[in-house]
Amino acid sequence: MRTKMYYVYIITNAYNKVLYTGVTNDLERRSFEHKQKLVKGFSKKYNIDKLVYFESFDFIDLAILRKKQN
Repeated sequence: MRTKMYYVYIITNAYNKVLYTGVTNDLERRSFEHKQKLVKGFSKKYNIDKLVYFESFDFIDLAILRKKQN
């Protein structure tokens, strides 16, 4: 039985000048939403849609803690 996975991810723009860090339980869907500009807010405003890094976690609280690290 597969447990649910959670992901911390970093995306950037075409020029690698702006970074966005997020948490999701479906990395493929979330990447698609960013690429299609379906998400209003920071990533749409700054045209951020290129996935450059991700980590996976078994627990959401660990993913959120990782996202908050410097």
